Amino acid sequence: MTQHDHEPHDVSRRRLISTVGAAAGATGLAVGATGGAVAQATAQDAPKAPTPLTSVGSTRVPFHGTHQAGITTPVQAFGHLMAFDLVSGAGRKQAAALLRRWSSTARELMAGESPAKNTGISLDAGPSSLTVTFGFGRTFFSRTGLTKELPDELAPLPDFSGDALEKSRSNGDLWVQIGANDGLVAFDALRELQRQADGTARLRWQMNGFTRTPGATSRPMTMRNLIGQVDGTRNPKPSEADFPERIFVPGSGPKPGSASPAWMAGGSYAVVRRIRMLLDDWDEKSQADQEKVIGRRKSDGAPLTGGSEDTEPDLEKRTSDGSPVIAADAHVRVTAPETNGGAAMLRRPFSYHDGFRDDGAPDAGLLFVAWQADPQRGFVPVQRKLDRGDALSRFIRHEASALFAVPGGPSKGEYVGQRLLES
Repeated sequence: MTQHDHEPHDVSRRRLISTVGAAAGATGLAVGATGGAVAQATAQDAPKAPTPLTSVGSTRVPFHGTHQAGITTPVQAFGHLMAFDLVSGAGRKQAAALLRRWSSTARELMAGESPAKNTGISLDAGPSSLTVTFGFGRTFFSRTGLTKELPDELAPLPDFSGDALEKSRSNGDLWVQIGANDGLVAFDALRELQRQADGTARLRWQMNGFTRTPGATSRPMTMRNLIGQVDGTRNPKPSEADFPERIFVPGSGPKPGSASPAWMAGGSYAVVRRIRMLLDDWDEKSQADQEKVIGRRKSDGAPLTGGSEDTEPDLEKRTSDGSPVIAADAHVRVTAPETNGGAAMLRRPFSYHDGFRDDGAPDAGLLFVAWQADPQRGFVPVQRKLDRGDALSRFIRHEASALFAVPGGPSKGEYVGQRLLES
């Protein structure tokens, strides 16, 4: 079900091959050493494109599809999140024109092409697994006269006791998620989309994130977050039979009992939270104490009950004195689907670091992005349980929150949200 395209594609006109200079230098040395024979071979080989230094830049993710890119796509090294509010006087017509512009630009950039009047920031890079994902906040529907199309799943998230939310960095009419494995490619998309919103929507908030660079480890591994823990081990997997019903609104329309409208077919709901980590407090704890808080070994992400990262935690296992091996308030126990009525989300977060606070502590943590077919059955029950008794809550602060309806992927010739805006 992944939309990630692992096949290299032809070098785009955005990509300037950086190996040409190196090849020329090597040729000069060879000609000096062996004369005309090498010169003739070099001339014969000249039409061939140089071998790329890496395949990271040439990897492309399709724009069109049943689902939008950036949901099941493997998390990229760089991410940007943006929310916009429509300006006064902008309504459904202006919003449709904006989504049409945005979709056209996203399609071109994801293919490694240059839109008209491009900034030139990433001219010498390939698409680098660029994805651009669009969503709608609850307020979008009243401002565009589309309240009849408002999904019940977009009901405001409840208040949680651990929240310390900043209104200016929460919610929004429109949401954009950008991911890429090259920082300039990601920023290029950010800048293009922000410029194109001018006159129709104003930026409400913007956040920058990062994860591990592809190829930095000797084998594919689950990412780590800023407290050094393996993060995402028990994520639902596309290979699981119930993955689609947990993450996406059915392609044929809403399932029985669901209020998702037809335009959300193939779509998903994204919960976005800015979670600051109290890294100084965390770092003062011993590794044994940190592992007790999480319920997993720090070295390899395996549960404290033994095995490997993929081993299911044995929540019933006891020590010799009868106490649970995995503490009652350990994060892995509190979030386990079997202790939450099967509630599950596809977590796809980025880490962030926004400098240092006045007290010298890092302003850093997690840009939490969780995908589900229904946040009232996915995120909400799990967060309520975390709110009541998660050992990790002593080391984190939820400072921003938002919920967006992310429609299905566009067919060729469509723009994102067309089925809503032209319904």
